[in-house]
Amino acid sequence: MLEHLFGSKTRLKLLKTFFREPDNPFFIRELTREIDSHINAVRREISLLVKVGLVEEIENKTAKSGISTSSRKYYSVNKNCVFYLEMQALLGKAHIAGEQELVKDIKQKAGKFKLIIITGRFVGNNESETDMLLVGDVKEKVLEKLIEKYEKDTSTEIRYTVMPEKEFFERRYVMDRFLYSILEGSNMKVLNELNI
Repeated sequence: MLEHLFGSKTRLKLLKTFFREPDNPFFIRELTREIDSHINAVRREISLLVKVGLVEEIENKTAKSGISTSSRKYYSVNKNCVFYLEMQALLGKAHIAGEQELVKDIKQKAGKFKLIIITGRFVGNNESETDMLLVGDVKEKVLEKLIEKYEKDTSTEIRYTVMPEKEFFERRYVMDRFLYSILEGSNMKVLNELNI
C-alpha cells in the first residue's frame, strides 16, 4: 500500500497541498493549477490516493431552478484514514527539513549575512508582512534562485525582505513599524551576529 503513496513528484505535491489545507476540498483543475502539473497526471495520482484511502471524493451537485444540472467531484484529505496522523507528521518533518535546507543554502551561498530571521508562514503567523528578514550583503540572483526553487518544491510563495546592515540599524533607531512587527512578533533568529 505504501508504494502508492510515494513514487512521483505529482503525488508528493498533491499530498503536500492536501495536508497544508486539510479542511479544504479541491476541484481537479484547481489542483492542477496549484501544483503546476498536467491534468491527466493529477487525475491518475488522485485516483491512486483515493484507492489507498488517504484522499476522499466528495460529490457536489449544483442545481439550477431546483433541477440538478451537473455534478462536480471535489477531493479532500481523509482524516479518518489509518495513515492520516503518520502522514501529517512525516510531511511536517519534511517541510521543516526543507526550511532548514533553504536557510543553510542562503547562509552559505547567497551572501554575507549578519542577521536572518524567519517569521510569517515559517512560524504560523499569517498576519506578518514578510516570511524572512535578511540583513547583510546579498547576492540577489543567487538568493532569487534559491527562493524560487523552494517555492516550486513546496508550492508556497515566500515573501522575503533584504536590508543592508546600515539600513537595519537606522530603521531600528527610528522604531520603524515594519521592522518592529518582525522583531516583536513570532520569529526565529537562525543567524544573529548583531545580538538582537
